[in-house]
Amino acid sequence: MPIFDQAMLGMQFKHPEILWALFLLVIPILIHLFQLRRFTKTPFTNVAMLQKVVSESRKSNTLKKWLLLLTRLLLLAAVIIAFAQPFSSTSIALKEKETVVYLDDSFSMQAKNNGISLLEKSVQDLIKNMDGDSRLSLFTNEKTFANVQIKDIQNTLLSLPYSYKQLNLNEIGLKAKSLFSQNRGSVKNLIVISDFQERISAGSTTLDTTLIPHFVPMRPREIQNVSIDSIFINESLNDQSTLNVFLTGGNEEEALPISLYNNDELIAKTAAKFSSSGDAKVDFTIPTNEQLNGRLSIIDNALGYDNRFFFSINSKEKIKVLAISESDSDYLERLFRGEEFDFQKNRLTQLDYSSLGNQNVVILDDQLSIPSSLQNILRTFKTDGGTLIIVPDQNSDISSYNSLLSSLSTTRFSEKVVSNAQLTKITFEHPLYRNVFKQEVTNFQYPSVKEHFGIQTSLPVALSMDGGDPFLVGDDGLYVFTVPLELENSNFINSPLIVPTFYNMAQSSLRVPKPYETLGEVSTVDISAEIGNDDILKVSKDGYEFIPLQQTFPNRVRLTFDQNPTEDGIYSIVQNEQILQNISFNYPRTESQLKYLDLGTLENVNTMDSVPELFEYLKAENNITAYWKWFVILALLLALIEVLIQKFVT
Repeated sequence: MPIFDQAMLGMQFKHPEILWALFLLVIPILIHLFQLRRFTKTPFTNVAMLQKVVSESRKSNTLKKWLLLLTRLLLLAAVIIAFAQPFSSTSIALKEKETVVYLDDSFSMQAKNNGISLLEKSVQDLIKNMDGDSRLSLFTNEKTFANVQIKDIQNTLLSLPYSYKQLNLNEIGLKAKSLFSQNRGSVKNLIVISDFQERISAGSTTLDTTLIPHFVPMRPREIQNVSIDSIFINESLNDQSTLNVFLTGGNEEEALPISLYNNDELIAKTAAKFSSSGDAKVDFTIPTNEQLNGRLSIIDNALGYDNRFFFSINSKEKIKVLAISESDSDYLERLFRGEEFDFQKNRLTQLDYSSLGNQNVVILDDQLSIPSSLQNILRTFKTDGGTLIIVPDQNSDISSYNSLLSSLSTTRFSEKVVSNAQLTKITFEHPLYRNVFKQEVTNFQYPSVKEHFGIQTSLPVALSMDGGDPFLVGDDGLYVFTVPLELENSNFINSPLIVPTFYNMAQSSLRVPKPYETLGEVSTVDISAEIGNDDILKVSKDGYEFIPLQQTFPNRVRLTFDQNPTEDGIYSIVQNEQILQNISFNYPRTESQLKYLDLGTLENVNTMDSVPELFEYLKAENNITAYWKWFVILALLLALIEVLIQKFVT
């Protein structure tokens, strides 16, 4: 129901200056009151009866004159008021109007009601009810039409594509405010047409008080939607791996067929059975270490965008890890013995400096000092995009370490601290641990420390001890331990935490394409390629081609995807018409769960059930009732009354 009740103003006039003419009514009144008549005496027979007749005739004549005077005064007043054009209206009807429309074109607006999608219904209602000559501004999640007429953009609106983006209420308010003028006296109507999923309320839900928001919720008839949510590839050492597919939104009573394609070839098909919570998990067997351009497909009558899911499996490139270590411990060999890594370990005296340029990760482990020649090569290695991990020795020459660290970042070791401590804090939001734990754990087995180095650094802290001193700092290709990891000093190498720590540090050095990326999220991949100064890598799919942001290193190219691509699918990374790798993108699944916002929880919002109802309300709100015709009719009636008085009153 409308919440804006505007007070009805009294009688108003379009041309009030004409009312000054009412003072002219004084003239006939004065003439009538002060008119002097001269009577001529005529000698006549003094007859009493005749004198009586004359007296009555004079009284009748005086009454007639008063009636005519009153009628003519009213007639003249009615004509003057009619020319002044009297009217009545609400206070808001007299102000200048501005209209900005937000039209939600997100994927959830694909849902249908009576056989037509919510977006199509919204566009049709707008075109039918909006005055074709009035000007407005309209914006969607990606497009903006400023100061236009609806007839000028109706064809564009009718062919609007759906978007994976969704503005929240705060963003809608800010965008709308930029489209309104700076005129403080105008009425700024913001019309929001959306299905109002709960995610639209992310952030602030309070709109600018200078705006008058009108919300029109569009809701589908059915709110059940089955979606392919995500996948996970469980690799095996044998020839077969398992593809885990997760679905949401299904019915416990029905089994939904799901198909797996390699390009356009159907290679497997099964049925998904859903739990009472609407979730399902399906497993497919796929070859290990074989290229696969995968596409999963289901048939669902609700939203269509989430009925397919793309993924790519490329031939794996091993991450080259070189450990420069004086330690006899084999913990690094055990960490990097998998098929994903090409691991080497050398003592400093046996190191071939020229081999560092071919590595992805270099680990300085248990070194007493770092020679200047090695420092120079490590600086070049880090500048060229390599990942450097530093683990000090208990008796390290910290001056040589500081010489290297200060040239790479604002980091310096200070004096050695001899004190028993425990590693007690994990920075779960740090990139190394962001996706490692399902929930923040506080009862893990704390590794112990006997000695560590103090550190002054601006690098983010990943692990820290109970006294607050950092245990591990670093990010973006540089990681520094403050604790020597030999068993006589710390049992960290026997802790389960060491596996994700070193694994993720190594993985960050070569950002190989994941099975799939999500559109709208910034993603980075490394492609091994030797390219010249003028060469560039392109990304293409079915005639759609673009050049991503790319950074060239000696043995690889780093591609960053942000605004492009805009469509889901499997894309090829191409160099000189040769396909290097494939990369898959999927739309985010945030629109798949049809959970709607309760608009009753929002304050100062005018909620309407439909677009036609909204425009009827706005029309009534702007209605002006004119009365000049009634005063013209009154003037005609008074003219008729004057004629009747002249004829019948004697």
